[in-house]
Amino acid sequence: MKLNPKQYAEMVKRASPSSPVWRDCAWAFGVGGGICALGEALRQLFLLWYDAALAGTLTSVSLIFLSAAATLPGWYQKLATHAGAGTLVPITGFANSVVSPAIEFKPEGWITGVGAKIFSIAGPVIAYGTLASFVWGVLYWLIGKVG
Repeated sequence: MKLNPKQYAEMVKRASPSSPVWRDCAWAFGVGGGICALGEALRQLFLLWYDAALAGTLTSVSLIFLSAAATLPGWYQKLATHAGAGTLVPITGFANSVVSPAIEFKPEGWITGVGAKIFSIAGPVIAYGTLASFVWGVLYWLIGKVG
């Protein structure tokens, strides 16, 4: 049976489950906002004892630790099934993307499992993020020289 693109799209639409877009957006907004609110609460707590720079660093470290700790028993993944992109708040989502492969491939050993696979998800983000920052840095430098 040969299908044209319109027929194929119609078959996919019928076979795909409907997505409750507004509910998904509300979950993502709520969870992402909750993670950010937790970060701000931690920052304000750390500001009681430390200067702004150290409080910011401690906030980042705390969010990374909490994300990794929630990934170990699978809680972060369960949250992500409901919140979707809301769990991709940069620092917690990145920590989860590093810890998840480490857990998954630990049975294969520390070198060939964890060491080889730990950045399988986060690696492209690091590589392309570094490339993008280099390109934008060069453009910023050139604009400064010309302008």
